[in-house]
Amino acid sequence: MKPRIARAVAALSILGILLAGCSSEQSVDSSDMPTGAQVSGEMADIAFVELMIPHHEQAVVMSEFALENTENPQVLALAQEIMDAQGPEIAQMNAILERFNSNMGPHGGDTMAGMLTEDELANLQSVSGSEFDQLFLTAMIAHHVGAIDMAEDVLASGTDPEVRTLAEQIIAAQQAEIDVMQGLLAN
Repeated sequence: MKPRIARAVAALSILGILLAGCSSEQSVDSSDMPTGAQVSGEMADIAFVELMIPHHEQAVVMSEFALENTENPQVLALAQEIMDAQGPEIAQMNAILERFNSNMGPHGGDTMAGMLTEDELANLQSVSGSEFDQLFLTAMIAHHVGAIDMAEDVLASGTDPEVRTLAEQIIAAQQAEIDVMQGLLAN
């Protein structure tokens, strides 16, 4: 767990570094991005992928906790679905970064929308049964909302067709999972 969390925390200032390298052709709008800035074009595509990788990695970690901490078949199925979807998306995003020749490496920074802190992750890992289910579902809904917000941002400002398709898939899949999780919480 520690290397994934460290990478997630370390990757968060990438947007600031990307902004430092923006050309005059690229716009900067400080309204929507998780670190307070937004870029357009290829820089937005790279920033999205660089930030979404640790975001997805944390969702996988949270889902792995479910395999250890609950026996609820619906939560277990959802956790497996999340791992099955986001694992390949992480591999795809790493390939996209290779295509862009982006190797920003780890950097520190603020948290992204929906990301759990290390303390919140530790708390999630420490509970079990119905307490885990409630906490997991609530946290994962917020996590997915953060991912959807990031995907919508790149759809508004990015230009790469593969990144745009991936963002659309993330929005559709994660909204469907949010609907399931809200139903589970209501029961």
